Amino acid sequence: QVRLVESGGGLVQPGGSLRLSCAASGIIFSISTMAWYRQAPGEQRELVARISSGGNIDYGDSVKGRFFISRDNSKNTVTLQMNGLKPEDTAVYYCNAFDPRPTYKTNDWGQGTQVTVSS
Repeated sequence: QVRLVESGGGLVQPGGSLRLSCAASGIIFSISTMAWYRQAPGEQRELVARISSGGNIDYGDSVKGRFFISRDNSKNTVTLQMNGLKPEDTAVYYCNAFDPRPTYKTNDWGQGTQVTVSS
């Protein structure tokens, strides 16, 4: 059974920082592409950051230079360090795991963690 459990969300003032973590189980973490997505009320879910099994990283344009994604294959965790937070970063943040094997190509999602940026 796949489980992706996010933690670290909360309320922070503009300019502040938060660190989100996602603990994965039930997947072959080392071969999975791991990502963070977010969804604000009334908006579509969008990519925040993605890291492949080989360490290739992509960021959404709105977070480049402020957010940083990393993974620890020994602990099956992926982390999102968020700095310089803005009110427009307010959203539910979801952890995503993608199995790239040709016979799988499956996507799994966590339950999400709320991030609110407000003074």
